[in-house]
Amino acid sequence: MTKRLSLREFQEDLVRRFAEAQSGNRRALLGVRAGRENWLINLTDSGEILPAPPLAPVPLTHEWFRGVANVRGTLFSVVDLSAFHNGPLTVPGGPARLLLVGARHGTNCALLISNALGLRNPDDFRADPDGGGDERPWVAERLVDAREQHWLRLDVPTLLAHRGFLQAGLE
Repeated sequence: MTKRLSLREFQEDLVRRFAEAQSGNRRALLGVRAGRENWLINLTDSGEILPAPPLAPVPLTHEWFRGVANVRGTLFSVVDLSAFHNGPLTVPGGPARLLLVGARHGTNCALLISNALGLRNPDDFRADPDGGGDERPWVAERLVDAREQHWLRLDVPTLLAHRGFLQAGLE
């Protein structure tokens, strides 16, 4: 039977884990879901996570480029992470979230994700024995957790610098 936590215990645990991640005691990972894939992002590469605001579409762009979002007066380009990987389009609203990833790297870019799965401990993962390599250069490694779920670790700087990611316009 699963141990039930009170809201207070949950919040205290979350605050503790964020403090550990920020103090550098260990490299925390943020777990997100995009379409059918689970992704892990270094907490230092991730930014704010927020409900998807209204998106202003941009004509003559790829389907995965979902538009532009105004986040507190700053415009962010929004890329649907699932659709970028030829998965289903993410429907804004409900559990879908906007993950601001580019600000730390000098660009206002956000990823539209299906949902945020919370912080993960890197020690809870091992290399995927069936994973092999991945043709996507921004996939740093393929991992498996204790429940045998498959995860991909996202190399955010490599994704943001990749020519295919930067070319949102139709040719």
